[in-house]
Parts: sequence; C-alpha cells; structure tokens
Amino acid sequence: MSWELLLWLLALGTLLALVVQLLRFLRADGDLTLLWAEWQGRRPEWELTDVVVWVTGASSGIGEELAYQLSKLGVSLVLSARRAHELDRVKRRCLENGNLKGKDILVLPLDLADRNSHEEATKTVLQEFGKIDILVNNGGVSQRSLFMDTNVDVYKELIEINYLGTVSLTKCVLPHMIERKQGKIIIVNSLLGIISVPLSGGYCASKHALRGFFSTLQMELDAYPGVTVSNICPGPVISNIVKNSLTGEVTKILGSEADQSHKMATSRCVRLMLICMANDLKEVWIAEQPFLLMAYLWQYMPTWAWWLTNKLGKKRIENFKSGVDADSSYFKIWKPKHD
Repeated sequence: MSWELLLWLLALGTLLALVVQLLRFLRADGDLTLLWAEWQGRRPEWELTDVVVWVTGASSGIGEELAYQLSKLGVSLVLSARRAHELDRVKRRCLENGNLKGKDILVLPLDLADRNSHEEATKTVLQEFGKIDILVNNGGVSQRSLFMDTNVDVYKELIEINYLGTVSLTKCVLPHMIERKQGKIIIVNSLLGIISVPLSGGYCASKHALRGFFSTLQMELDAYPGVTVSNICPGPVISNIVKNSLTGEVTKILGSEADQSHKMATSRCVRLMLICMANDLKEVWIAEQPFLLMAYLWQYMPTWAWWLTNKLGKKRIENFKSGVDADSSYFKIWKPKHD
C-alpha cells in the first residue's frame, strides 16, 4: 500500500468520524462528558443506595420526579417545599411505586426565603436519619417580565429564594458533611446560569450567581475530596415553573398554561441528573437541541452567541407580548419525543 493511499484512507476515516460525531451531537440531550458517563460511568443503582437524600422543591416538576426515581433506589428521602399537602401527595406516590416504607420518607415543609428556619430544619433531618449524604438544592422560582415593567422587589425575591436560600441551606448542611468527610451538594441550576435571555433578567442573575458561588465552593472544598459539589444546568423541562413565574410584581404570577411540546421529558432530565450524582461530575448541561447548542456557543463562541441570542431574543419578546410561549414558536423544527 502506497503512502498516498494510506493518507487518503486516514483522511476519509477522519472525515467519517467527524460526521458521526456531528450526528451524535445533533441527537444529544446532554453535554459530552455527561453522555460519556451515562455510557461508561458508574450507575445510580450502584452508587445511590442506602443514602439519605434531602430534596428541596420536591412538590412538583424536577423535584417531584427526582423523588419518584430515588424512591426506587432504596434511599431515605427528605421532601421539602412550601406546600405541605403537595409533599404528602408526593410521599404517597413514592410509597406506592417505590421500594420505601413510611419511615424512610420525611416530609419537611421549608421556605427557602426564611433563612432563620434552615438551621432547625437541618437539625430535624439529622435527628430523624442521623446523616445527610446528598443535599439537592432544587427549589426556586422563575420570572417572565421586561425590566422596565418589573418592580425591584421581584429581583429581591428571586435572589432571596434562588440564591441566598440555596446558599443558606448549604451552609447549614455542609459542616455535617465536612465532619463525616463525605457528602454531595447538588445545585439544580439552569442553562440560564450560562446564557442570558430577555424577560428573565432576575432569574438569569440568580442562576449566574449560583454558578459563580458554587464553582468557588468546589475549590474551597479541595481539602475534603469526599465532599463534592455538582452544578446541574437543565434547559427547558416539562414542569410548572413557567406557569408559576413571577411577573412585574411579587404578588403576581404568570398563571397561564404554556406550550411544552418543545421541552425535555422530566423523567429523562432526572435520569441524567442521577448519572451526574453517581459520577460526581462538577458541572453538567442537560438539554435537547437547539438549547444544548446555544450553551456550547455561549461557552466557546460568545461573539456568535451574542448575535444569535439577540436575534432570537426579539422574537421571544414578541411571543411573550402576544401571549404565546416565549420559546416554543421558533423551535418547531425540533420535535422531542416525551416519555
């Protein structure tokens, strides 16, 4: 075989490999490190058994689905949110469909904005189960309003709940994990902690703050390798987060049902979250296309990302003012298959 022919074959093989990787990326619903961990990494069924998991925001959406999937792994669960009756409903379903008994689930109503209650809540969990292996900071609230139409109190509320509430609860739990030299701090952030979009300025600010703070905390915990921090950034996922979004006033929520046909199935998102927890990944992005592509552009090609986001942002504002879901109408070409 001549050298010329060998070089041609190598070039062809490289081209085919690039095409295959491009096709895989177009079908991806998570960043490449996360999907590698799903294929070759540790399984949640091996790593997340016989542990105590505290989930905030457990009354709906991602937190609710996380409770259901964890209940099948044989963990002890602490379910927290403001609505006690919804937590009771989630507990009943966990007992019906999972592998737990009543004593394995603690319903603990909690308001993230009431930081004075977090220390006592932590003591309650430790009295009940004796340890906290995983804290999933999932509770939070979103926003849909333009800056000029929004009271500053809305931004204060978003920071109080999404950022300071999460930091406060983590600060209460972390000394226990450091003392035991093991534990996992999970932050359910958002792709809007990486990118920015109009109508969600306060929400983006709170999520960017979380990413910056917990990236710093990861480094500060270097002396405690058994205590890990994972920043999980989902894109649009089927839930009521948009319906319950704050608008121009703290006392007003959006309230309208949104088109969710373009969003990822909650069950798939949570499965990938469990993969992240099992493999102690520091940051993961969970989203279907084109949202995942946008995250990569913002991370690696910010100039292009600014240009494209500005173009799409104008349409997002038009959709909102017309009463259409802010994101769905210009992503019709992607039709995710939901569970």
